[in-house]
Amino acid sequence: MSSAATRSADSDHLWSVDEHLEDILSTVRPLEPIELQLLDAQGCVLVDDVTVPVSLPPFDNSSMDGYAVRVADVAGASEEFPAVLDVVGDVAAGAADPVRVGPGQAARIMTGAPLPPGAEAVVPVEWTDGGLGEGPVSGMRARSLAPEGAAGHVRVHRPAEARTHVRDKGSDVRAGDLALEAGTILGPPQIALLAAIGRGTVRVRPRPRVVVLSTGSELVQPGEELGPGRIYDSNSFALTAAARDAGAIAYRVGAVADDAETLRSTIEDQLIRADLLVTTGGVSVGAYDVVKEALESVGDEDVAGAGVEFRKLAMQPGKPQGFGSIGPDHTPLLALPGNPVSSYVSFELFVRPAVRALMGLTDLHRPRARAVLKGDRALRSPKGRRQFLRGAYTDGEVTPVGGAGSHLIAALAQADALIVVPEDAESVEPGAEVEVVLLG
Repeated sequence: MSSAATRSADSDHLWSVDEHLEDILSTVRPLEPIELQLLDAQGCVLVDDVTVPVSLPPFDNSSMDGYAVRVADVAGASEEFPAVLDVVGDVAAGAADPVRVGPGQAARIMTGAPLPPGAEAVVPVEWTDGGLGEGPVSGMRARSLAPEGAAGHVRVHRPAEARTHVRDKGSDVRAGDLALEAGTILGPPQIALLAAIGRGTVRVRPRPRVVVLSTGSELVQPGEELGPGRIYDSNSFALTAAARDAGAIAYRVGAVADDAETLRSTIEDQLIRADLLVTTGGVSVGAYDVVKEALESVGDEDVAGAGVEFRKLAMQPGKPQGFGSIGPDHTPLLALPGNPVSSYVSFELFVRPAVRALMGLTDLHRPRARAVLKGDRALRSPKGRRQFLRGAYTDGEVTPVGGAGSHLIAALAQADALIVVPEDAESVEPGAEVEVVLLG
């Protein structure tokens, strides 16, 4: 941990949001690069610049189904006075040795096929009689049904300028161009480009594996019967989904009962598949806060490894937090509070940046904006705490959603922003400008 972490383990020390985040980001390091097949690299971050080895398209080709012609041969063509050309053959996509087009000739050509030598333009089949000797046609008959279409004559009813409906070699990218910059997240379009330039594998930082554990004997798996004094486990689902949204491969572990030994054993079992561990619940000052009990007292030879420190932050919601590294590989662990809103806000502020740091990204945080506060009453905030309230953001305005309670899941589901009330403000009046964290 950083000097900020080591300067005080005093339980009375109140950490700022920025100090806690700085400590996390100074500890988390990007994952080591690996070479992956293209589809396995989806969602990963590119490690090196990729240059184009071959131009795209690699040759002049047709953008239409039609006829490859010489410009002079169709000059002045009309439906009343069509240009009549000899059809010398077909040029299909993939053709390696297309026919040559000479004066007074045309070659029937398909979309993507190379422009044959001698041709200067492509006239769409709709500009012709399709070789049938009648008026304009709407398409070509299949070659298997009418092989004679590649011979005979074709009447062209419109003129064409040079390069009409021709895709020029290198009009997309040229050999030697920069295809993708290091740091790019590989989505479907980027994978398409890599495939198009012939890359079968690519060097990336892998997507982090995040294991999410919720704690609490009161938690019940959704879909099961809800007994007296029990609640459904929502935190592990919310945080697993949030980890995936951040770019991670996330694994959800069923709720662990309030037993320190069981929790320690579960964490040990999960270390083999974790680049980052996230727990929720059990970090406050209650008699059943087992995350603190399980991780605070273990030694360097046990599951804790380098140790986990539990802290109080000057924020609301989310005052109790834990951070450290555990196990032989010093796997980072973030221990979040158990109230649903507290855990989700904590994830957005602390875990999401850690996930993106593991990916090797430099853009770690949700975007922020300034917005005018709407509503019919002032927002109240405890002095000395940075408060994060749920809000709905639209066109530079933000409206509070629900109250300040850290259990209000329904309000959280309606929010797409967090309203930030700074530590030195005890109230914010409607019409004031506030900072918002954009969640959508």
